[in-house]
Amino acid sequence: MPYVLTVDQRASRRSPDRVPEVLRRLNSAVPTMLGFERTAGDEFQGLIADPDDVVDVVLQLVRTREWSIGVGAGPVQTPLPQSTRAGSGPAFLSARRAVDAAKQRPTRLAVRGVAPADAGDAQAVLSALAVIVERRSDQAWAAIALVGAGRTQAEAATELGISRQAVGQRLAAGLWDLERDLRPTAARLLTRAAG
Repeated sequence: MPYVLTVDQRASRRSPDRVPEVLRRLNSAVPTMLGFERTAGDEFQGLIADPDDVVDVVLQLVRTREWSIGVGAGPVQTPLPQSTRAGSGPAFLSARRAVDAAKQRPTRLAVRGVAPADAGDAQAVLSALAVIVERRSDQAWAAIALVGAGRTQAEAATELGISRQAVGQRLAAGLWDLERDLRPTAARLLTRAAG
């Protein structure tokens, strides 16, 4: 089941247009059914097939604190058009409702889907992940980047010029283990929300 992300830049009247940069980054790194593209003003949209990729994109966007993020889970009309802007179906409608709801939520994130209770559960888990990501220090991010890329804690310690124990403390303070536990849960709930 596909997922539509509709994303709107926060405080766009007081800050530069960040849409072109994020479109380049996402379209070069994320597998999509329909690529991310600007839909109107400071808003963009994309269609993703894999719920794990949805979780990745949501958390990348949350980390910057610049976006209101709506996730729509459900079917889309096929055959797919050439452009995301021309897409239609329940997932697109759900994503529109979700981004509007996200603007009213502290985490600036909402999920809507054909199974509302499961969409609410997915939203709750993604919101918890968002809080973890938003509150993480630069030191924790540095340790997580290295360990997440496959380095051991000892190798990360050497690269960062700190002790192995300090790497462990940074990972613990950044709630790295909790994030790794919650990511697959969020993906499973997104699958259920899509019906």
